[in-house]
Amino acid sequence: MALPVVLAGAGAMGRAWLAAIAADPAVELTGVADLDLGTARRAAPGLPVGTDVVALAAQTGARAVIDVTVPEAHHPVTTAALLAGLPVLGEKPAADTLARALSLCAASEVSGQLFMVSQSRRWNPRLFRLRAMTARLGGVASAGTDFFRAPHFGGFREQMAQPLLTDMAVHAFDAARFVLAAEPVEVTCRTWNPSWSWYAGDACAAAVFEMTGGARYVYHGSWCTPGSETSWNGVWRINGEHGTATWDGESEPAGPAADEPAGPPADGPVPPSEGIAGALRVFADALATGTTPMGEIHENVPSLAMVEAAIHSSDRGRPVTIGQVLDDAYAQAVTGEQQPDVRAALRGWPSARDRLGLG
Repeated sequence: MALPVVLAGAGAMGRAWLAAIAADPAVELTGVADLDLGTARRAAPGLPVGTDVVALAAQTGARAVIDVTVPEAHHPVTTAALLAGLPVLGEKPAADTLARALSLCAASEVSGQLFMVSQSRRWNPRLFRLRAMTARLGGVASAGTDFFRAPHFGGFREQMAQPLLTDMAVHAFDAARFVLAAEPVEVTCRTWNPSWSWYAGDACAAAVFEMTGGARYVYHGSWCTPGSETSWNGVWRINGEHGTATWDGESEPAGPAADEPAGPPADGPVPPSEGIAGALRVFADALATGTTPMGEIHENVPSLAMVEAAIHSSDRGRPVTIGQVLDDAYAQAVTGEQQPDVRAALRGWPSARDRLGLG
């Protein structure tokens, strides 16, 4: 039986999710919520629409929510859905701040409902194979992603203070954690905005992360680089004890013993679909089986912590530890929490680092 879902957000990404839902027999769309009812009706003619996703879910019998609202709305929309007993699949970033993402961790705990973040680029079979190749390299000294694109989005992205780090680099940071099977420890980052940039905030960044195990992960990117663009996944190179693995972000990765079958990594078999379609199928399967998927909010938060730590490093002009950023965000989450039961859950954590398994 297909999982009935409602979609929150009928903008450009919402329409992409509508196509993914329509193509997946494991889910069924029952309605679309958007603050602009006209936009919702145009996106899904003939289906129920509303401005309140929880009320719409109750009206249509939906059993899950897909949150594709703008980042500032992720926290209120997802919190309301979780506390109403509805599991949520949300677009990245989990929330517009790390503190609000920690609040969503606690809301998921209090409600007992799954909140999975769609880091859509993780669901790429070539990334899984790059991870398997990386495991053959022995000790890893360094890994890097070069990302250079020149998209003209319009809308909220071009007004963000840190559009590249917040909206795009999080994909690479999340993939680096996955490929290296390691977590971030410290970052040194600089961001800037060239004179010709059409973004209000910094559209260029260079960051060096120390990862657990001692490897360094280097990210160098720009969202205002016309000409000689990279893949949307970037260009990757991992240097290890027994050789090097490379990936252009599109074709098959190359590395030691690349002709040998890699087999599935420890996280499980390669998903049957890529991108948001892969995230959607994994979410539906997780609800059907009761398993915990990659992208579950606690597992996803360290990727957002990398973003916030990189921004703080650039703002302060010095290295920043992930632990300090998490400690500060945790204090903000406890102080700012409006839901008493969620605040109590947060206060019951030994620390954010321990609760996320990073202690």
